[in-house]
Amino acid sequence: MLLDGEVWRRFFDSFEREAWRFEAQPTYAMPREQENVARFLRGEAKPADHNARWHERVRGYIESGRSIGRVRVVRRPLTGYQRYQFAWGIPGNIAAGEDIRVLDVTREGYGLPLSGCDWWMFDETRIAHLNFRADGAQINRAAYEGDPAPYQEWKRIALERSVPFEEYVKGLDV
Repeated sequence: MLLDGEVWRRFFDSFEREAWRFEAQPTYAMPREQENVARFLRGEAKPADHNARWHERVRGYIESGRSIGRVRVVRRPLTGYQRYQFAWGIPGNIAAGEDIRVLDVTREGYGLPLSGCDWWMFDETRIAHLNFRADGAQINRAAYEGDPAPYQEWKRIALERSVPFEEYVKGLDV
């Protein structure tokens, strides 16, 4: 089942305990982010309301007793988009209450037994695939109806091998 618009919003917001994302793309070409990415790459200042809608949603999840987190996969050198995320996006998401960790696969390569695609897992049982083209443009989101066990294992490995964002960026020039 494809998840778009309000269907996606309801699917996402209906989690009871935890929403967790495996984020593997080196670049995302999301239309609503393009101007801010360009501003960042030009060295301009971050807008005061950057990502405010997402921060409001995250705070609402946290205030309701739910948790939200992700592991961001990177390979050095970081892409321009990843540098944008690290400087403008992730710190605000963490301040809003999201738990974000980084899994650097520069040395290990992608030989880890992990999924190569992006996905969200809700309450350890419901999975949504996020499908992208090679350029980072999102094709669609789709509910996965199969066994969640591989995703639970990929999450376990990603969490085990990753480090908190704040630890990863110490001394990193983004």
